[in-house]
Amino acid sequence: VQLQASGGGLVQAGGSLTLACEASGRTSSNYAVGWFRQAPGKEPELIAGLTWSAAWSSTNTYYADSVKGRFAISRDGDKNTVYLQMNSLKPEDTDVYYCALDPASNPRYVSTARTRYRYWGQGSQVTVSS
Repeated sequence: VQLQASGGGLVQAGGSLTLACEASGRTSSNYAVGWFRQAPGKEPELIAGLTWSAAWSSTNTYYADSVKGRFAISRDGDKNTVYLQMNSLKPEDTDVYYCALDPASNPRYVSTARTRYRYWGQGSQVTVSS
């Protein structure tokens, strides 16, 4: 599985950006995609995640408190792409953002354990100016 992330950039505080994570290769019938962000010198932090169950055609989502109500994660199955819509951006949202895939996800919840995410996309820089 390969993940291709896109959509980062520079935006003013209060603005919006959308990140996209396109998966190629064979994915399992139950998986999760998470969006992490990483500040310099810190570990990646899961900020949003989405599970997909092919059997149930259903998703579950997770948001960190820091982004709840401002960010939205969604999936386009036809495009094998997961999006992160980021609204009301703040300077403290400035980080490098990564998407990652957990290929053996429990469909009922998004794991916050970083070690479960076996496949990672390249980072996208998001910079929010004040």
